[in-house]
Amino acid sequence: SVDPSKRIFLQSDIDEFAKYETLLDDQILTRDLSFFDLTYNRLMQRTKESKAYYKEALAKPFDYTINEELDTDYEKAPYTKTTAELKDRWRKQIKLSTLASLSEKLDFEKKKDSLSKTNQTKLKKEDLEPKSYEKLEKETRENSLKSLDEVYSFIGDLTREDYFAIYLNSIAENFDPHTSYLAPDDKEKFDVSMSGKFFGIGARLQKKNDFTEITDLISGGPAWRGKELEAGDVVMKVGQGNEEAVDIVGMRLDDVVKKIKGPKDTEVRLTVKKTDGSIKVISIIRDEVEIEETYVKSSIVQKNGLSYGVIYLPKFYIDFADRNGRDAAKDVRIEIERLKKEGIHGIVMDLRDNGGGSLSTVVDIAGMFIKEGPVVQIKEVNRNREVLADQDKAILWDGPLVVMINNFSASASEILAAAIQDYKRGIVVGSKHSFGKG
Repeated sequence: SVDPSKRIFLQSDIDEFAKYETLLDDQILTRDLSFFDLTYNRLMQRTKESKAYYKEALAKPFDYTINEELDTDYEKAPYTKTTAELKDRWRKQIKLSTLASLSEKLDFEKKKDSLSKTNQTKLKKEDLEPKSYEKLEKETRENSLKSLDEVYSFIGDLTREDYFAIYLNSIAENFDPHTSYLAPDDKEKFDVSMSGKFFGIGARLQKKNDFTEITDLISGGPAWRGKELEAGDVVMKVGQGNEEAVDIVGMRLDDVVKKIKGPKDTEVRLTVKKTDGSIKVISIIRDEVEIEETYVKSSIVQKNGLSYGVIYLPKFYIDFADRNGRDAAKDVRIEIERLKKEGIHGIVMDLRDNGGGSLSTVVDIAGMFIKEGPVVQIKEVNRNREVLADQDKAILWDGPLVVMINNFSASASEILAAAIQDYKRGIVVGSKHSFGKG
């Protein structure tokens, strides 16, 4: 829901939107965006208004001496009829959350004296200095304002295209909860997630107000190898090769990432502010970066004098752009062959928290444990049912096999676990049920 706490839209907005309730399917077919345009423009208007509401509410101390009521059952609470009512709902909700925070501060204030005497805290001396009610009250409002500003900064970074993707996804999910629309930028992120690699410098970024900060360097990546860029550095400008650097302060994080990523063997220059306050220009040559946590890993454990191989598969990854490249099935095969050389007695396939991925890789992996046969059926709209089967009669591992799952094992994970179970090839252990998608 766009407005779960009912403090963005008015009842009149909802009534106006409801007129399109039976028209959305026709609008999708005719590419009519009138409903989307209406809701998007109204959301932008109401969001701007609500920002003014919370800033005004937090500009002065709340009066906690008066009794007021607020219905916090947002699902049952009605939308407000007027902007005055909506503004007052904002004030009460902020007052309630700020009061809860203030109450915690006051409780801690009472404990300061005993904490200071017993030295049972790692807090700094200045943190244990007494504070007046007025100072605590002001701090609490300032913290609330900062939190809301951060939320609205994130909202402000969303583009019309982002909201359009949300709109299409809400429609798709009504037909099938596991169907998603991927906008071009999201498709690129999905491909990176599935392949576990991209071309860039190998740095993770986060937005802090208007600034972009380096949070982590990916081991083995160009930035990590260069040893100049560090976690905590703030990126001020980004330049391509010999081109003039562009100021990225205030820029959306996604747009900053686009500027830093690029083709292999090209140069990017980052003007960064180091943690000591110095400014430095760092030149990095882009290269392929592999996200190691994407890929399969294996280990050997000992139990009662016997060795067992544990294969952890975080997802059924594949490179859609290069079918000859690395994928989950090829890597699992390599790990099984390595474990066999170590003389293992059994294999544990760990699919916990594995949300799925490529169907072709799950069929190939299942085929490593069975002689041949169907693994999964797929049925698309206006198409005949298709059976995906293992065609290779060779069995890579015919020894004891255990598949581990949990509540977050989904899709391809469930397909593999079910195939192993149906062919009586091994046992499935873990939680009572999996995610329920495959």
